[in-house]
Amino acid sequence: MKRITVFCGSSNGSDEIYKSQATQLGKTLAKQNIELVYGGANVGLMGAIADGVLSGGGKVIGVLPHFLKSKEIAHESLTELILVESMHERKTKMNDLCDGVIALPGGFGTLEEFFEMLTWAQLGLHKKPIAILNVDGFYDSLIIFIKTMVDKGFLKEINQQMVLVSDNIEDLLEKMKNYTAPSVGKWIDNEKV
Repeated sequence: MKRITVFCGSSNGSDEIYKSQATQLGKTLAKQNIELVYGGANVGLMGAIADGVLSGGGKVIGVLPHFLKSKEIAHESLTELILVESMHERKTKMNDLCDGVIALPGGFGTLEEFFEMLTWAQLGLHKKPIAILNVDGFYDSLIIFIKTMVDKGFLKEINQQMVLVSDNIEDLLEKMKNYTAPSVGKWIDNEKV
C-alpha cells in the first residue's frame, strides 16, 4: 500500500484520545512510508492526522472542494492540495488516489464517505481494503448494526467481513496489507433468506 485515504471528523470530538490517535495514525503512516490522502482541512481530526504525517516526514495529499477553501480551512503545509468542484468529485478523486481506506471517528460526512467507498467495494468497483480504526470503542454500535444487517437478511456475511476493524493502528494496517476482496457478487439470494 502506497497511499491510504482517511475519512475523519472536522472536529476533535469530546475526548483527547480521538485527536491523539489521529496524530499517531499519521506518524505511523509516515514511518511505514504510506502517503496520506484526506479531505485537505486543517481542523479537527483532519488537521491532526495531516500534522502527524507531516511531522514524521511523510507526504500528504489533500482533496478539497473550492467552497470549503473559501472558508479558510485549507491546510497550508500539505505536499499537494487538489481543489475540486463538488463533494462527489472529492470522493472520486480520493478513491482514485488511494490503495485503501480508513475511517476514524467522525460525523455524518465521515460515515457517508466511508459507506460509499464500502458500497463501491461491495459492487466490485474496486478491491481495496476498507477499515475502521475503532478508537475507544467509538464504532462499537455501528459494528453491531452491521451484524444486524446480516442477521436480518440485508447483507451477506462475506460483505460484512469486508469491513476490517481494530483498535490498534499497526494491527489494522497489517489486516489491510493482507486483505483479499471477496469474489462473490453483492446480490442476496432470496431463496436462501
